[in-house]
Amino acid sequence: MDRIARLASQKAVVIFSKSSCCMCHAIKRLFYEQGVSPAIYELDEDIRGKEMERALMRLGCNPTVPAVFIGGRFVGSANSVMTLHLNGSLKNLLKNAGALWL
Repeated sequence: MDRIARLASQKAVVIFSKSSCCMCHAIKRLFYEQGVSPAIYELDEDIRGKEMERALMRLGCNPTVPAVFIGGRFVGSANSVMTLHLNGSLKNLLKNAGALWL
């Protein structure tokens, strides 16, 4: 759990992902298209990935990926991020976290 919190606070946007997950790919593309360069941790490529996945489950991530943190705060998974994007509030979160300047 401490590792997740530490990693999540190291950059304005952090995504915990799996390289084979299509929704993870879609969320990463969304952020790139917004002009954001998130820190991405591929759990299936990390030797401590299973441990981090269990920690994400304890945080309430279900499914565990993609798990998106903005400004060190857990925002949610694909559904939550897409809802924020569609209702226009994602850009403000990104600006407030320092991930966007415009």
